Amino acid sequence: MKRISVLILAAGNASRMGRIKQLLPYNNSTLLQVAINNALASKANDVHCVLGANSEIIQKEIKADKVTFINNPNWQEGLSSSIVAGVEYLKTLKEETDAIMIMLADQPKVDKYYLNELIDLFKKNENKIIASIYKNRKGVPAIFPSTHFNELLQLKGDKGANLLLNNSDQDVISPDLNINNILKDIDTPEDYKRFIKDT
Repeated sequence: MKRISVLILAAGNASRMGRIKQLLPYNNSTLLQVAINNALASKANDVHCVLGANSEIIQKEIKADKVTFINNPNWQEGLSSSIVAGVEYLKTLKEETDAIMIMLADQPKVDKYYLNELIDLFKKNENKIIASIYKNRKGVPAIFPSTHFNELLQLKGDKGANLLLNNSDQDVISPDLNINNILKDIDTPEDYKRFIKDT
């Protein structure tokens, strides 16, 4: 049975939002708490959350007994640094991880059903990267088998895994689902207002 570990990226300081985005209220909870709960409810084996900016404040607010928090001291270097911190941490664990599912803290509509669709697709295609499909690109949530961990460790900048996911040399497949409303992320106060209004 393949072991799938979730990495939730939540280390940024949300400069465009102007406040701690991870703790924005949503559904009697917060954006990050909802992401964590969705990951825990999925078929993944374990859940880890990468923090950086405001990490102490965030950890005090989050109920996460079954989640490991990973500190990214280089969070200012962008999203890729959180992926690197997460992969490096997972490689130190006794139980070997066969695949990493990367997800964001600001996509609360990405529920356990969607995550399980990705996991089920991975189980049928264990050597391939499984990625979400946006209008004109592939993105996260995405599952990377262990054969790609070293490539994840080479990532730099704020593009995260996008370059890897949209490289025509890579064997990337996506679920055949209509999910535009699920994958919206929340970057600005306007995004948040619109999101709450539409919820």
